[in-house]
Amino acid sequence: MNILETIIAKKKLEVEERKRSKSITELEDGLFFKNKVIDFKKYLSREDKTGIIAEFKRRSPSKGIINNSSTVTEVTTAYTKYGASGISILTDEDFFGGSLNDLLEATINEVPLLRKDFIIDEYQLVESKAFGAEVILLIAACLKINEVKSLATFAKNLGLNVLLEIHNEEELQHICDEVDVVGVNNRDLKTFSVDINRSVELGKKIPSDKIKISESGIDNVATIRLLQQHGFKGFLMGEKFMKEKDPGEAFKIFVEELKNLV
Repeated sequence: MNILETIIAKKKLEVEERKRSKSITELEDGLFFKNKVIDFKKYLSREDKTGIIAEFKRRSPSKGIINNSSTVTEVTTAYTKYGASGISILTDEDFFGGSLNDLLEATINEVPLLRKDFIIDEYQLVESKAFGAEVILLIAACLKINEVKSLATFAKNLGLNVLLEIHNEEELQHICDEVDVVGVNNRDLKTFSVDINRSVELGKKIPSDKIKISESGIDNVATIRLLQQHGFKGFLMGEKFMKEKDPGEAFKIFVEELKNLV
């Protein structure tokens, strides 16, 4: 099995275990479940924001440990202060070292929170809302077309924003009315190779009524300007900041460079 298949196999077991430990009813009684969520599309279009969805990530299967010392509170507070259009929180524990508690800690910020995980079951959507997520990620590479439609519909009925991630032309078929934002992952989830040109080429084929964002491998302001010229409104970035001793300060410096780029 490739790494994505390994992750999904483990995720299926994890979800079944979580279902046994906490019922849907218990999740619906959660602090955030009945809250109205922030409109992700509006935040991506706000001129006073950067367009960057800044990520909190401790480690990854391809890079190993990225940052084991910075806290969710200090990092996400800085991300919000310096203009993040959204905050992405890795909640997968086995492969990325994250947790739903990380998501909870990030709810102190008035900014759309993306639960970044491998969503395969409606239970995870209820769970996401209960723990304070406002945007959920559906990854086309691990879902069938009808599964994306079904999960996206369920998410919208909960009031959640839906981000669909694609990384090849075939996955354009997964885009449906219920998807709010389409993200192009420049990293191949099966080989972990990165190619920014994937966003440029696939971006041309994404329906014009969908806001599009670029994910992974973005590490300089020139790349963001290039992607903006191709119609991208959002840029998901994590390792660029998290690999630094002070991710919040690294984000601040990057935003200043972005503002100063003519």
